[in-house]
Amino acid sequence: MLASLKPDAIVASDLRRAAATAAELSAVSGLTVAHDAALRETYAGEWQGLTHQEIVERYGEQYAAWKRGEPVRRGGGELETEVADRAAPVVLEHAEKLPDDGTLVVVSHGGTIRTTIGRLLGLEAHHWEGLGGLSNCCWSVLGEGARGWRLLEHNAGTLPEPVLGDDA
Repeated sequence: MLASLKPDAIVASDLRRAAATAAELSAVSGLTVAHDAALRETYAGEWQGLTHQEIVERYGEQYAAWKRGEPVRRGGGELETEVADRAAPVVLEHAEKLPDDGTLVVVSHGGTIRTTIGRLLGLEAHHWEGLGGLSNCCWSVLGEGARGWRLLEHNAGTLPEPVLGDDA
C-alpha cells in the first residue's frame, strides 16, 4: 500500500524490526533505504523488556508521573524530549531533500514516531501522549500546511479512498 504512494525516499531505524519493514518497502519500490540510529525506539532503561504490569508494580509512581505528562526518565532511560531531539532533525533533513510534493517514508518505532510528530507539529511535550500510540504496521501521514506541518492521518492501517461528491 505504501509503495502505491510512490515514495521518493525511505529512511529507517537501524533496529531489526524497522529495518526489516523498510527492506520490504525497498523491495517493492526499488528505493534504497537510508538507516539512521537516531530513529531508534526510546531507550527505557530498567523498563526495557518488562510487561506493562511489571512496570506498574515495580515503578508505579514513576509510571504515574510519566502518564501525567511529567518529564520522566523511564527506568533511567531517555526523556521523550531527547528522543524528539535526535529523531526530528533526521526527518527534517531527509524531507528537505525531497522534490516538490515528494513523499518520504520514515520507518521507526511507536514512541519515536509519536514524539517526532509532536515535535514537528510544535506541540508542547506534555501533549504528545494525546497523539496516542502507533500500532504495528500502521502509519501516520504528515503534510505541509500554510503554518507548518499538519497531521493528516494517525495510526492508519489502510490508504484512504477518495471521496467523490455529487458534483464530480
